[in-house]
Amino acid sequence: MSTYPQSYQAFYVEKTAEGFKRSVQSLNPEALPQGEVLIEVHYSSLNYKDALSASGNPGVTRNYPHTPGIDAAGVVLHSSNDRFQQGDEVIVTSYDLGMNTWGGFADLIRIPAAWVVPLPKGLSLKESMMLGTAGLTAAMSLEALLENGITPEMGAVVVSGATGGVGSAAVALLAKAGFKVIASTGKANAHDMLKSIGASEVINRDELNQDEKRPMIKPRFAAAIDTVGGKTLETIIKSLNVNGAVAACGLVGGADLQLTVFPFILRGIRLLGIDSEKYSYAKRVALWQKLATGWKVDLSPINREIGLTELEDAIAAILKGQIQGHVLVKVR
Repeated sequence: MSTYPQSYQAFYVEKTAEGFKRSVQSLNPEALPQGEVLIEVHYSSLNYKDALSASGNPGVTRNYPHTPGIDAAGVVLHSSNDRFQQGDEVIVTSYDLGMNTWGGFADLIRIPAAWVVPLPKGLSLKESMMLGTAGLTAAMSLEALLENGITPEMGAVVVSGATGGVGSAAVALLAKAGFKVIASTGKANAHDMLKSIGASEVINRDELNQDEKRPMIKPRFAAAIDTVGGKTLETIIKSLNVNGAVAACGLVGGADLQLTVFPFILRGIRLLGIDSEKYSYAKRVALWQKLATGWKVDLSPINREIGLTELEDAIAAILKGQIQGHVLVKVR
């Protein structure tokens, strides 16, 4: 492939009078946004935010036509920045990729060098996108718990929304770190899958979705990684042990919290917000290094591989909550 290909394939979202139209098209690279690094994308992954972008959600993407995809892993074709050379294998996750900058559901992206992370040794391009932003977010959540003094000896850690991309990666990473993991899900057919990646126990999500008026309830968990928010996060906070902590990284269950300060004052609970988009570059590089070495986990059992032409059905499924695990997108 030449440094400047004459065309490239992309999952293309257009705004029409009838709504948003999605198709795989051959496009001119001149349509790509300006940027220092041109990357030949080999793999991406499907996230809930991608599905929102592909559906015209203005909170994610404002301008169309557009190519979603907040994740990409591939090979540098051209760079005007000295930090990267042609042939370098690299990862790009979050920042503005796939939101208002054309993203990884295409075999070419052009982006600022500040968004590009070198692929660490010990991790293939495919493996990096088996993690993607979801895996990075899960790793950030684990890192936050460890930095706040949570250890395996303190007791079990619960993961809400455990069959999702972030949740399933969190289960695997926590188990790798030696924690007893309790996975919460509403999918009865997912129990074996969750146990295969490290869950010691699987509970129904209704146990974490209580309409409990008391400011605190019987302590049950040492810590949590919550991907749901809303009433689930409320229940978790109320049921954490003394000096417990919850890493909160999702809000599909709602953005409101109906709480008193009692859990925070009387039990010393810590609420840790996780945001991969604003995670510093230096920490991002270091965390990817961990994911390639001591924190490396095999996520192949929870990854399903699809191509660009299969994205339409996968987007519909993720919006309906029908996806288990993670969707790997083979772009090239």
